[in-house]
Amino acid sequence: MGVDKTIDKNQLIFQTKHIDEKIYVKEQKGFFQKIRRYLGVLLMLMFIGIPFIQYQGEQAVLFDVAAQHLKVFSYYFYPQDLLIFTLIFIIAAFSLFFVSSKYGRIWCGFTCPQTIWTFLFLWIEHRIEGNRQQRIKLDKQPLNFNKALKKVTKHFTWLLISLFTGLVFMSYFVPATEIYPRFFTLTSSSLIIAWVLFFALCTYVNASWVREKMCQHMCPYARFQSVMFNANTKVVTYDKARGEQRGPRKLNQPKSESLGDCVDCNLCVVVCPVGIDIREGLQYDCINCGLCIDACDETMAKFSYAKGLIGYTGETTSRTNKKADFGYLTIILLSVVFLLVWLANRSQFEVTVLKDRHALYRINNAGDVENSYQIKILNKTNTATEFELGNYGLDNFIIETSQQVMAHAQTTTTFTVTLIAPEQYQQKFKLFEFVLIDKTGKHKPLKIGTTFHYF
Repeated sequence: MGVDKTIDKNQLIFQTKHIDEKIYVKEQKGFFQKIRRYLGVLLMLMFIGIPFIQYQGEQAVLFDVAAQHLKVFSYYFYPQDLLIFTLIFIIAAFSLFFVSSKYGRIWCGFTCPQTIWTFLFLWIEHRIEGNRQQRIKLDKQPLNFNKALKKVTKHFTWLLISLFTGLVFMSYFVPATEIYPRFFTLTSSSLIIAWVLFFALCTYVNASWVREKMCQHMCPYARFQSVMFNANTKVVTYDKARGEQRGPRKLNQPKSESLGDCVDCNLCVVVCPVGIDIREGLQYDCINCGLCIDACDETMAKFSYAKGLIGYTGETTSRTNKKADFGYLTIILLSVVFLLVWLANRSQFEVTVLKDRHALYRINNAGDVENSYQIKILNKTNTATEFELGNYGLDNFIIETSQQVMAHAQTTTTFTVTLIAPEQYQQKFKLFEFVLIDKTGKHKPLKIGTTFHYF
């Protein structure tokens, strides 16, 4: 098959450039940019500072991989507490759905780590290489000392920030008071160093080289966001009726009746971190960051036109959309209530019981029937607890154990227990419960069901 000769060559070149050319983002000030910067600084400080919070002499928030638990102040969560993570993910997911149904991809534009680190790297690039025009001019220059110095300085600074990001991330898994001094004194294990360098590499590649391609092609949220959009969703929109016919003009020149308010300055395009033209309509690339709004409002103010040619707008406000919002909020609220109730009633101990696999029962020297069990107690608290062992459902049975029933802090303790039936016992099997009573009375009795066998 031959090539279609009717394709517009200029259009084809434009599309190729749009895909292949590097995006040079112009630095922009304004209302939404100020919000993003304040949010970005706050979130970064939280990210860096949380591992340094101390509670009872230890790091307050820590993923202890070796001990297989997550510590959050006085709470310790183990794999057995998977329900809490499920509830947290449900709350986070429906919160994201709710925000997306109201304001589109505003998460991407203001609080996504990819966006925050990308804008940080862009800020550094502006400081070292200059404004947009200066950066374009620098890239077009042949390699010389000045260009090499700026490029090396920029990438070295990016690498330092990436390395620090990797260290901060790993401080959620290794105590911060331990990982920083050991890493900089080169006494960390090779495994820790490898993970720090891995996360540093990921940060450097994503924020310096990938950038907008993550939002355009890799992030799945960009693909399924349209499912959550409705007529009430406020997204960044260009007022075509007011702006067209667009055309350039001088500041003090009266506007022609044939022209709209758009002066075709192209600032909304050059400030866009993903390089789209919002005047062409809603596009999945748009991350609702509001930079084009700030740029357009600044231009409108210069020409003494009304602001809002580009803004957050929705088509309508309908009762159906309000019902959807109510549904999202109801699910979020119910999940939060269920989470709080679960936390309030969560046991600080996990008990399991296993029968002796080698013999369901034995006849001892006295001629009595006995069963052996292994009882495992996971103590999720920071204090050792001694229990009194009993049973519910077996009368006149004797419990024998070779050790004190002491559950040590933050570990699983195993006990071997023998249960001896009374004389003339003939029942084939019987259901009962082991009962563990905290001798201090601080915790509720623990019960675990099992069976007594005799064939």
